[in-house]
Amino acid sequence: MWPFSKKGISGFSGSSTAEQVTHGIDAIGLTAIVTGASSGIGVETMRVLALRGVHVIVAVRNKVAANDIKEAILKEIPSAKIDVMELDLSSLESVKKFASEFNSSGLPLNILINNAGIMLCPFMLSKDNIELHFATNHLGHFLLTNLLLDTMKKTAHQSKKEGRIVNVSAKAYIFAYPEGIRFDKINDQSSYSKWGAYGQSKLANILHANELARRLKDDGVDIIVNSLHPGIILTNLSRHMSVIDGNYYLEKCDWETCDEKCSAGGSHYMLCSIAPASEGS
Repeated sequence: MWPFSKKGISGFSGSSTAEQVTHGIDAIGLTAIVTGASSGIGVETMRVLALRGVHVIVAVRNKVAANDIKEAILKEIPSAKIDVMELDLSSLESVKKFASEFNSSGLPLNILINNAGIMLCPFMLSKDNIELHFATNHLGHFLLTNLLLDTMKKTAHQSKKEGRIVNVSAKAYIFAYPEGIRFDKINDQSSYSKWGAYGQSKLANILHANELARRLKDDGVDIIVNSLHPGIILTNLSRHMSVIDGNYYLEKCDWETCDEKCSAGGSHYMLCSIAPASEGS
């Protein structure tokens, strides 16, 4: 049997697409924020959420690219509700501005998909002088989630519908530095490793999701939090990856999915965001 066709406890397999996972779901009335939805799996996530009736807020650095994609989706799905807002996750000021504008809009928030990220970049610092992987992949999303949490709690309470937060991590968390998250050496260029820095940020995504899920459960809040590995998918996220890097990643992480249209990777997002299969988990 082709390994990706083996079904898991959700009833779906590694080759299931985002549309298959959400078949028959009516999500009209839900509102979602998806970060980094101007390319890669984020685009497929935005498209399928809109297809199922979700009002999608696209939070991106490149508004021009996102608006072009929005127009293409509207041609396919004339009823799609998509808005584009600017967000640079490597800037804490930008995160605060985005959250303030969204919270002031009066819109509900049922779903937050922390999807944006960078991978295997050379050593760089963010606008806030924080190593760029950690700043973009973890700290930006950590702050964004915290600033939007009251709106999500209010929405879950008033709508009586379970809220969902999804942190997009990766199996590459296994590449984190041996000591784990090096809080005292985040900006240490002399011992910098692009794999260690990326893995460290992905480990932080998982720990953030686990701890937030625990706290919300203890507080009796009807919001579930998950982290996921979307699979190995060819997108522009890998633009800094050499052939050697690619082979190393495949050797260590194994093949999960490979889909040029990102539809299989998007299925993981759907399972965690609107599919009934993950309710309460």
